[in-house]
Amino acid sequence: MTASLSAALRVMPDPLPDPSPCSGPVCGPDATAPQRLARGLDAVRHGVLLVDPDGRVAHGSAPALALLRRSGLSGAPTVRRLLRLARAGTGLGAWEIVARLRGPLGLDVALDGHRVQVEMHSVPGEGVALVLEDVSARRAAESRAHDLARLDPLTGLPNRLKLREHLDAALARLEHNAEGCAVLLVDLDRFKPVNDTLGHPVGDALLQKVADRLRAMVRAGDTVARIGGDEFVVLQAGVSTPGEAQALARRVVDLVGRTYMIEGQLLSIGASVGVALAPADGQDADRLLKNADLALYRAKLDGRSTFRFFEPAMDARMQARRRLELDMRQALARREFELHYQPQLNLADERLVGCEALIRWRHPERGLVSPLDFIPLAEEIGLIVPIGEWVIRQACRDAAGWPQPLAVAVNVSPAQFKSDRLVETIVSALANTGLPAARLEIEITEGVLLQDNEKTLHTLHRLRDLGVRVSMDDFGTGYSSLSYLRAFPFDKIKIDRSFVADMEAKADGEAIIRAIAGLGRSLGMTTVAEGVETAEQLRRIRAEGCTDVQGYLISKPLASDDLLRLLGAPDAPFSGARA
Repeated sequence: MTASLSAALRVMPDPLPDPSPCSGPVCGPDATAPQRLARGLDAVRHGVLLVDPDGRVAHGSAPALALLRRSGLSGAPTVRRLLRLARAGTGLGAWEIVARLRGPLGLDVALDGHRVQVEMHSVPGEGVALVLEDVSARRAAESRAHDLARLDPLTGLPNRLKLREHLDAALARLEHNAEGCAVLLVDLDRFKPVNDTLGHPVGDALLQKVADRLRAMVRAGDTVARIGGDEFVVLQAGVSTPGEAQALARRVVDLVGRTYMIEGQLLSIGASVGVALAPADGQDADRLLKNADLALYRAKLDGRSTFRFFEPAMDARMQARRRLELDMRQALARREFELHYQPQLNLADERLVGCEALIRWRHPERGLVSPLDFIPLAEEIGLIVPIGEWVIRQACRDAAGWPQPLAVAVNVSPAQFKSDRLVETIVSALANTGLPAARLEIEITEGVLLQDNEKTLHTLHRLRDLGVRVSMDDFGTGYSSLSYLRAFPFDKIKIDRSFVADMEAKADGEAIIRAIAGLGRSLGMTTVAEGVETAEQLRRIRAEGCTDVQGYLISKPLASDDLLRLLGAPDAPFSGARA
């Protein structure tokens, strides 16, 4: 067979005949077995060429001949070409292919503009069967699908996958090029309110406009990608100095932050940008994107609508933040949180009337962690809700054991107030501890009232129906509005400590306290001045008409055991008969 096939590669038969419709005795019942086989092969969708042991084409099915004609080829030269391609694909000599073939050998070859998939099957004692399929349309469709899988369908920009390919290619060029590249991670500021208030169609149109602006400000060799939501990435190639990346980052902040007109609406958003440079900030895609994200986080902390370059210290701070997050996630299970209580004094009869519950975290290694260090992080990562639920339950449990029927005030964050479980948690805590509802006071800030107003008011009224008291904390520091006090009759207004601190230095501090005290008196609400630390502050606050005070002059926050000793000691300040 080897000699015959080798000779066949040199001496080829005449071109194959044109395919023609089956007619005559060949197609009738008297057809021979080879004729019936040929008729069956013609009915197969894929083309079949049968090559005998002498290397000659014994039969070509109609689909095979039609495919060869479309490719501008015909006859035995095509067989020789296919065998040569097989030789190139396998590394074997052409005559060795058939001799060694044990299973099908697959090739995907180009034949004059067509992509043809060829399978070669050894037929022992008969030669070789070549199965041909024109896969041009399929390969073209696969190529289009490959391209579409790398594009963002909304903006037409490269997506994360294609960005990664471009970034890997840019980093590969660093070995041969003195110039580096820059990764600019862009996050839109104030985009979510657009989606929430005007709807996703407007939000999508805005994203398309942002994409157009980013495309217009980069060079031909740069890449703009959308990697999800309102996040974009600009890959700046050929960066010789940080100043080039700085100039582009400044343009991004400026141009993205300009007003947009969409469906008759004037929209204003901003852009925060984090910049990482290669090779200085990393020589692989993952590290560069991570460092750009750290720089973006810093830009947001610094007020948004600005840009920041990555600095190694950012990574150290983020690692510390992650460790704090991991520790905080375990703190509830390990019972590391505890409550301290700061008493509140009624000025009319100098009696303690309540205590505000203040959370503390006693970490086994860090010691006592300030709420200023972990509460903002808890709010950011969503842990504030389970922590807040624990505070409510523990505060009710502690207050139920106090020797005097003082009220206990608990701060509720906006995220916790938004939770559907808040009222159920309070009902459960009161039922399990036996604390009367009138002794529980829920403190909310004005930020809570900026959320869904109808739902917020419904929750407030449910609390009021339970008998729970509700107070507005830090009044005057946010979006103070008399409409809030008209919409819901709060039991208490707490005057922020900043106004108390300003009493001696600024005249308007005392005027504000006077105004809030008068407002509370007119509406029948208790007014509590926070942060009272000196006797002079107490004298002035009493003169302005506030009903209650809270601060270090009265008592610092006390651990639960220390508070019990204070409340149980007859000779302690503001306790016993005077408390």
